[in-house]
Amino acid sequence: MTASQQLTTTQNTLAKYTFDEQAADRAVNFIEKFCTHVKGELARKPFLLEQWQKDDIIRPLFGWKDEHGLRRYRTCYVEIPRKNGKSNLSAAIALYMLFADGEPGAEIISAAGDRGQASIVFDIAKDMISNNVHLQQRARVLRNLIKYKTSWYKSISAEAYTKHGLNCHAVVFDELHTQPNRELWDVLRTSQGARRQPLTIALTTAGHDRSSICYEVHEYAINVRDGILKDDTFLPVLYCADKDDDWTKEETWKKANPGYGTICLKSYFEQAVKLAKSSPSEVNTFLRLHLNIWTSGETAWIPDDVWMKGNKPIPYDKLPTLPAYGGLDLASTQDLTAFALLFRDDEENCFYLLVHQFVNSDKAHTKKLSAGIDYLAFAREGDITITPGNVTDTTIVRQYIQQQCAKYDVRNIGYDPRYSVTIVPQLQADGIDMRTMAQNITVMNAPTKEFEMSVMREEIIHGGNRCLRWQMNCATIYTDVNENKRVFKEQKEHKKVDGIIASIIAMNQYHLDLQQDDIMLDILDL
Repeated sequence: MTASQQLTTTQNTLAKYTFDEQAADRAVNFIEKFCTHVKGELARKPFLLEQWQKDDIIRPLFGWKDEHGLRRYRTCYVEIPRKNGKSNLSAAIALYMLFADGEPGAEIISAAGDRGQASIVFDIAKDMISNNVHLQQRARVLRNLIKYKTSWYKSISAEAYTKHGLNCHAVVFDELHTQPNRELWDVLRTSQGARRQPLTIALTTAGHDRSSICYEVHEYAINVRDGILKDDTFLPVLYCADKDDDWTKEETWKKANPGYGTICLKSYFEQAVKLAKSSPSEVNTFLRLHLNIWTSGETAWIPDDVWMKGNKPIPYDKLPTLPAYGGLDLASTQDLTAFALLFRDDEENCFYLLVHQFVNSDKAHTKKLSAGIDYLAFAREGDITITPGNVTDTTIVRQYIQQQCAKYDVRNIGYDPRYSVTIVPQLQADGIDMRTMAQNITVMNAPTKEFEMSVMREEIIHGGNRCLRWQMNCATIYTDVNENKRVFKEQKEHKKVDGIIASIIAMNQYHLDLQQDDIMLDILDL
């Protein structure tokens, strides 16, 4: 049963609401006449709505009216797997609210968790305008603002403290599950109080954080859909598989994805399932992004038995002849400083990974007692260095890196710019090629995936470093809606992943160097 059918059998029988066919048709016609696809084979062609988009979302949303002739629904929550045309639909709704909803001085907002995500829907809307001469003639499109008469449309992200003073007519939340807290949701919702018929619509995939605003709205939507809560102004639309469904079967893909076979293709799911079967971290990602099942949290990354396949002897006598790439993850007072060297052996088609870490003496002694972490044993085994005092001594870290660079063919070292003010300029003065690498998910995505696949292919030889093994067991993986990956740890003091992060940074430096070589070869071939 579709969301609209469910509502028809429960709420829509209420006498105070009537269905305005003309209003419903008007919204559909606007989208199909003035909005276009902006990417792929259908780029610049009319955005012809799927039947489920009409029946479950657009027609109920704009067709149902109260006794005053105003829209019945003030909030719409659409939970849908990715690749079902969610961003295009969001942009089209935003443009309808701007151009055709009849609200004087309307303020339309596209909102998301970060600036990059917030701009996705807004940029699609700008492209839709550029593809239609009628919208072009009526709109003034600026870099961060679209103006129509006295109304405007812009995108904002989760820096909610800058957003007070708005008077929103419509808010389109993209990927509500990425909101870091509820502040932006609350600010924008309360900004609509002076409007006659405001609309908030959230279109999102499932998440994993059950303390988030998205999960709160998700639960509310389920209760309204199932008749547990009565809210005539809330339209719940949820597409998902059940937890017990076989995620490898086509019938499950169809069940969760209303655009299956048209917007999202069978071949796409086959490839995603193949990837999930080959990588343990991908299963929860598939469930969440492609079947819209809320998972319990970040996914445990690489199982211990897989990681320990790299517990093979390292040929230390061979290392000076191999190119090496460094990764430096600098510590706050609470974490470890980690330095990784990744050696590429083309003959054996493998990497040798050396990771050495540093911790201050106070932490080394207290944590053995409070959290069962035996830094003293790690030090005896040669995997970490304990520095005096309550702060890691960067002079000792610098000396160690100098020694390694003198001993091996270290091409360059990537580093996290946090906490790098002192040591990095010093290393650069030593003649070491230091390259900054921010630890955001977009930057970390590619090397994280490369590192994971190298481990899965048994290409990374680490010699059984116990400290690194402990940290790998602490590592979880988060995958965002764009399938970018980043390693995290549980927010617990006894969980650390510093050596893993340094290793991924080193992997990034290797691939950047490889790309530079490929560019040079291309130039020489011209």
